[in-house]
Order: sequence, then structure tokens, then C-alpha cells
Amino acid sequence: MKKLTVMLCAFLMLGAMGFAQGTGEAGPAKSNLRVGMVTDSGTIDDKSFNQGTWEGIVRAAADYGLTTKYLKPSGTTEADYLKEIGNLVDAGYNMVICPGFKFETSLYEAQDKFPKVKFVILDGEPHTADYQTFRIEKNVVAVYWAEQESGFLAGLAASLQMKEAEFGFVGGMEIPAVQKFNWGFQQGIKYANANYGTKIVLKQENDLYQGSFDNISAGQQIAASMYDKGVNVIFAAAGGVGVGVINEAKNRVAAGKKVWVIGVDVDQYSEGVMPSGKSVILTSAMKYLDRASYDMITAELNGSFPGGQILRLNATNDGIGIPVENPNLSKEVVSEVADVYAKMKSGGISVAASADGLYK
Repeated sequence: MKKLTVMLCAFLMLGAMGFAQGTGEAGPAKSNLRVGMVTDSGTIDDKSFNQGTWEGIVRAAADYGLTTKYLKPSGTTEADYLKEIGNLVDAGYNMVICPGFKFETSLYEAQDKFPKVKFVILDGEPHTADYQTFRIEKNVVAVYWAEQESGFLAGLAASLQMKEAEFGFVGGMEIPAVQKFNWGFQQGIKYANANYGTKIVLKQENDLYQGSFDNISAGQQIAASMYDKGVNVIFAAAGGVGVGVINEAKNRVAAGKKVWVIGVDVDQYSEGVMPSGKSVILTSAMKYLDRASYDMITAELNGSFPGGQILRLNATNDGIGIPVENPNLSKEVVSEVADVYAKMKSGGISVAASADGLYK
């Protein structure tokens, strides 16, 4: 089935959301909508993908008075995910949000097995295990992000702030979403060096993938090795592995060293805060996960659930970015990045979603 691609512009801001955003109009009528979430590897407090998704659900529950629940599978197989999806449906949940590509084959089956349930999958779309058949039914919406664009902005911002330094990248699993963060990051560094005269170095040996999203200790060990080799800033696109990177950076700073971390998915500034009140998070490459889950819930309540569609979030529809405020970035850097972002929105700057000429 041919994939339907929809650019989520005004929809993200949801003209449909106007009723809940201070217009003075009444909110949606009481609904029997019950929203569930099955976590990917990790938990809802992973400081990253699961947490960002769940925060959007919690916010919608508070705004609309909804019943919500999440379940953590015992494993990460298709059967594990299907089991928890079924448990939510059996408990009366009629909308299920699934954060991550690992749900793709599970939802390929679930969309038929539970036709009256609305599904949202983030960073993936339903297909068979052999990737031969892609099919998205009217009760499913798939959401993707242009991670390369937020990685680019984070790389640019960090480069402009540091001016001269050595950078590293730690990815979780080597999957498209994480790879795109990496490739965009490298392009952001190159753009800064070429256009602003910065002197940022990223060596091949300091660009790697740990292989999971939940091994905190491995992330800390990798970060320790990189910092020992002279790396000043690590971009950690790695879920729980990234938590380990942040932990190591905090230990180093507590010992008087000056090292930094670039966060991912959500604004991770608060996760890097030290007893002094300062944070080791230089900036974060964000994809607005909470908005996606919140907006899809709002759309369902408003009768405009975009079932059967694939939504792509990028700079043109404000689906990605870096935090607007961060004490670790100067006003000048924030201003320069804002100018570049405007060029990205207008199409004046294009960030490749491939590894051509970059470390893979």
C-alpha cells in the first residue's frame, strides 16, 4: 500500500487545539476516551523518548480529564508488545500510543485485531517482519521527525558556544532516528566551522553506538573514555545510555573538570543540574514528543484523528528544535541559531538525512 505522507503544519498547532488554548471557547465534551501507552525499552522516567511521550499523555489527561495508563513489557519482542497492547484493550483503553520503531510489526497485527482502537506510533509505521509489506489502516497514525535538523541545530549551537573544542557522539541502537541525529550533528559542526570560523573536531573514534537504550553503566564508561581522551562535549542520543553519559559528566564537573553533554529528544537541562544549580547540559536536540502524543489525543477528541496517515515533523512545521532558553548558551549564540533556524524553515538551508561524506 502506497504510503501517504502528510506535512504536519497548522495541524501541529492544531487549529483544533484552539478550544483548549485560551480562546475562551468551551473545551471538548466529556469523552469515553481512555489513553494507554506501552513503553519501549526503558521506562517513563528514562529522561528521553518514553518520558517525553508520556508527559504529553499526562498533560492531555489533566487538560481533558482522561483516564490514562502505561504498561512496561517484560521484554522487547513483538509478542511482548502485543501482549501489553492486548492488556490495555482488555482493560477498556481505546487509544494506545506506542513510542518507537520496535512496535512496527506489533501494530501491523494489532491494527487488524483491534479495529475499534486508535493507535499512534512514533518513529515508525506498521509493516511485516520481512519488510515486504507496509500497511497503515484508518485506526493508525504514524509520526516521524527530521532528527537530522535538530541534530544540526544542536551541533551548530554547541560549536558556536565552545568555539574551539573536541566533540563526541554516543548513540544508542544504530537505527535511522539515531543515525539522523548523528549525521545532522556532524553537519552542524561543519557548518559552524565553515561559516563562523569555529574550530571543532569530531574524530571517527569518538563517534559510536553503544547498541542499546537502557545500559546506563555502559554509557558512563564510554563517556569516561571519551573525556579521558580530551573530548569536551558529548552528544548523547541514547536514552538510558545517555543518562550514563550525563552522570559521568556530572562526576567530572564535581571534580573540577569542564565537560559538557548535549541532550536529546527533550530538554534535558534539568537532568544535568549540579548541587551548585548549574547544569552540564549545553543544549538539547529536541523532537517535540510530548506535543505529538498530546496533539493526537486532542485530534481524536475533536473528531479529526488523522488515521491512515504518516505525519512528518520538521523545521517547516516547528516539529524540532533546541530549547529557547538555556543559561549555558550566550544570547549571541541563541540569536545566530535562531537566524539559521529561520533559513531552515524557509528552505534556505537543507540538512541531509544520509551519511554521505560523514561518519556513519
